[in-house]
Amino acid sequence: MASSSETFIAIRYSYLMASSSPRTWINHIFTSFHGPDVRKTFLSHLRKQCTSNGISMFNDQRIERGHTISPALTQAIRDSRISIVVLTKKYASSSWCLDELLEILKCKEEIGQIVMTVFHGVDPSDVRKQTGDFGKVFKKTCAGKAKEEKRRWSQALTHVSNIAGEHFLNWDNESEMIEKIAQDVSNKLNATISRDFEDMVGIEAHLERMQSLLHLDDGAMIVGICGPAGIGKTTIAKALHCRLSSSFQHSCYMDLRGSCNSGLDKHGLKTHLQELLLSKIFNQNDVRIHHLGAIEERLGYLKVLIILDDVDNLKQLEALADKPNWFGTGSRIVVTTEDQELLEKHNIKKKYIVGFPTKVDARQIFCRSAFKQSSATYGFEKLVDRVIKLCSKLPLGLSVMGSSLLGKKVADWEGLLQRLENSLDRDIEVVLRIGYDILHKDDQFLFQLIACFFNYQDEDLVKEMLVDSHLNVRLGLEILVYKSLIKKTAEGTIVMHKLLQQMGRDVVRLQESKKCQILISSHQICDVLVNDSDSTSVMGISFDTSTIPNGVNISAQAFRRMRGLRFLSIYETRRDPNVRVNLPEDMNFPPLLRLLHWEVYPGKCLPRTLRPEHLVELSFVSSKLEQLWQGIQNLTNLKKMDLSGSQSLKEVPDLTTATSLKRLDLTGCWSLIEIPSSIRGLHKLEELEINLCISLQDVPTHLNLASLKSLRMVGCWQLKKIPDVSTNIRSLLIGDTMLQEFPESIRLWSHLETLNIYGSLLTVPLLKITLQEFSLPAIERIPDWIKDLHGLKFISIAGCPKLASLPELPRSLRKLTVDNCESLETVCFPFDNPTIEFLYFPNCFKLCPEAKGVITHQSFRAYFPGKEMPAAEFDDHRAIGGYLTIRPAICKFRICLVLSPKPDMDEPYFRLLFRIRAKGCPSDEDMLWLTLPKIRGEHLFIFHIEFVEQHEEMLFKFSTSSHEVDVTECGVQVLTDEAQGAMNLVQNKCLKTGDEVLSDDEGNEFDEPIVRISKGYKMFLPVVFKFLLSLISSVLVYSFLKEALTLGELKSGN
Repeated sequence: MASSSETFIAIRYSYLMASSSPRTWINHIFTSFHGPDVRKTFLSHLRKQCTSNGISMFNDQRIERGHTISPALTQAIRDSRISIVVLTKKYASSSWCLDELLEILKCKEEIGQIVMTVFHGVDPSDVRKQTGDFGKVFKKTCAGKAKEEKRRWSQALTHVSNIAGEHFLNWDNESEMIEKIAQDVSNKLNATISRDFEDMVGIEAHLERMQSLLHLDDGAMIVGICGPAGIGKTTIAKALHCRLSSSFQHSCYMDLRGSCNSGLDKHGLKTHLQELLLSKIFNQNDVRIHHLGAIEERLGYLKVLIILDDVDNLKQLEALADKPNWFGTGSRIVVTTEDQELLEKHNIKKKYIVGFPTKVDARQIFCRSAFKQSSATYGFEKLVDRVIKLCSKLPLGLSVMGSSLLGKKVADWEGLLQRLENSLDRDIEVVLRIGYDILHKDDQFLFQLIACFFNYQDEDLVKEMLVDSHLNVRLGLEILVYKSLIKKTAEGTIVMHKLLQQMGRDVVRLQESKKCQILISSHQICDVLVNDSDSTSVMGISFDTSTIPNGVNISAQAFRRMRGLRFLSIYETRRDPNVRVNLPEDMNFPPLLRLLHWEVYPGKCLPRTLRPEHLVELSFVSSKLEQLWQGIQNLTNLKKMDLSGSQSLKEVPDLTTATSLKRLDLTGCWSLIEIPSSIRGLHKLEELEINLCISLQDVPTHLNLASLKSLRMVGCWQLKKIPDVSTNIRSLLIGDTMLQEFPESIRLWSHLETLNIYGSLLTVPLLKITLQEFSLPAIERIPDWIKDLHGLKFISIAGCPKLASLPELPRSLRKLTVDNCESLETVCFPFDNPTIEFLYFPNCFKLCPEAKGVITHQSFRAYFPGKEMPAAEFDDHRAIGGYLTIRPAICKFRICLVLSPKPDMDEPYFRLLFRIRAKGCPSDEDMLWLTLPKIRGEHLFIFHIEFVEQHEEMLFKFSTSSHEVDVTECGVQVLTDEAQGAMNLVQNKCLKTGDEVLSDDEGNEFDEPIVRISKGYKMFLPVVFKFLLSLISSVLVYSFLKEALTLGELKSGN
């Protein structure tokens, strides 16, 4: 599967009408007509048809008529979603009707009211021109009227006559015409949404998917909406009810939360629920039934829409919607729940799983609550980023936190955020706990373990961790997935939402001390570790040493009594150069440990009493260790080993017995000289990381490990050769010094998809030394064998100052990034295979004109130094600055921006923002939000975009999040069908290679191939390195390097 940085993004442009307050429509229809012409005939038949279709029509018979329309009638017009103007020969004989028409057209302009027309016995042209019998009547009405009033009436009649409608003379049968009008009204009501929901970000996309799932022309159907608490299921269901209810004879929304807690027996509960439903759907109080067949008996011949919200028990469905045939043809029953298993048990096969919003949408959701606008107020941008990270895009969390921070100053935000980072807001917690509270106690404990130890861990690893527990882990994980409390990725990773994780940790923290099997409170942990308090029942310790005011001296006997301890995790959320944990020399580790994670471990060697035979994961990140142990230990259960950042580590232990090891990370082990030969026997090893092992001189030459997929060796400057690895290798990160020699088998690496080459210009600054001090060579060319890697899709090259040219590249290439290669002049592109998605060359200032020309025209997105946009292509629509208005005939565009940084730019990266405003739409939405790296001079950024909706006029607005980078010029090229065809060819070829079409991040559930542009751009490694150099001590280098390398790899496609 392609990562988020490998894919196109799909953005659907659908504007939302801005509104100061929600509007509720009292009536579906207001009719404007001349009573004597149609009241007892056409209008009475239309009213009857609309009533049958569940459409409400305003009745004006109680309103006294006069020379001017009354305030009550004016209000009735404004309270109706649709106005139908029935134009007859004598319509214009009434000044009342003409004033109604003026008000209707005013509502059409001001509040978006829909206007429909019926020409009943009159020709539209006579209405338009006020001629014929219609014109004679109109002139008689105008007699004695003011000139301005006559002009307004005439313009209104001309306007309404141009609105296409039904012409009575075109129909042989009036009843068929009336049915058609009623159906058109229903369709228009279904296509609009109540103003209660208009401002809700992304609601339109949810409703489109639900309506597609509902298949409104089929028989009766039950459909599910499922997802985690706070994701927006209820909002979607209510909006769906609002949109579709007019298409049904009867409808109701029913909140079932807690309805099974009434204390009634099964029969009594079902009776009670059926009575509630029938009372709601018929709008009657206290309906009583005498048998459980009442719903089928009363609703079996009616077309109904029923929303059953927050279903948490199968009894509720058995009582209210046991079978679809309980309801009339065309009925729709929509069930919302957090429990997917419940839908399966009730044989509900059609379901909509609500996904998390995109990053752009999440930002808008929060900003609308916090600022009452779609973007952050100046000065709050970084605080907004913290909130979105904290809420992990959960709509409930974003909205609640936005409301909490509304109107607050920056200083107040800081205090509130610190509090919220440690404990949940009460309103959020109440919602999130609903699913947890109904779990079996075993599943609750599994939930707690995941929240404290296993979030983002592999499912198989978690099962290994808990193999000797009393828990049915396989079943428990299935239940947690069904309840939407966790999810499992396609790769088998267990993911718990950050707010759910915080809720789980809060549950653990509040448990009584004597019953605790998991300790996370620093007070409790210190009591156990220092004072030898009773701890025989403790199964896991998660200890954040940053939370203790002073250091802790662990008792020699502390772990001896913890015979049941399986999981020990000691870590720092805030780095402290001082030693926070002091160990006794004769400390014993518990004998049955399966997880041992200890950051900044203070000892030089592990205690001789350690028995690692049960360990599944061993992690000593940023430790003071020089060696782990001597000799060979039993490591047959070990799956992960992480010694990264252990700068003093001089040797890796013998790994002969670690036959199950899948991941080994030695990044930042600066003192390490050799990798033991026993690594050759790790035939299950999938990932090997030895970045920044600057003293490393010896790596086993042949690492022909069939399972090895990823090898990362950046900053190993003593190594001059790439090891000979299995042909199954998929991802390779190396330093440029390793290109001096390479194995003969390299041309056989047909599975290699990602190649990252980082020059020493990037990694040397981390150690505060110069290239001259380290005598590092800088490569001038990339070997020609790169063209023979026929599976290679993503190449990233950065920080190679002497690299002057790139050789012929493989035809499989889809993304190429070359950064900070200041001598680069020429690139040999695969011209015969136009499938390159983007070409990025930031800070490569010597690129020749030919290379720039290819970069400009051979990719969806291009980024390279330059200040002159292609004149012939962008001359028609071009402007200084970031604002441009066009009137396009086609909504398919190619956009070019000139980005100009200030001298000596400090910020390591900036965001590019693209907004659009269409004529008639007051919204101003962020359409594109990209992260771009720091640049040292003017750059061009070119990309394609397409909109489905056609607009008469469009305002493009381009800006950046940084005061150090400006958009100094912008241009838009409207693409012809011929040009678009070429673009589609590239696009289709890219999509056939297996990419997903996503929104702007990997968590999105939707597939909307409407507007496609390439994925957001991650910050580059060198920029990050230089920026943080002054901020971090050497002991922190590893943790940041690891993150930066991951970003760098994501950027290039892995």
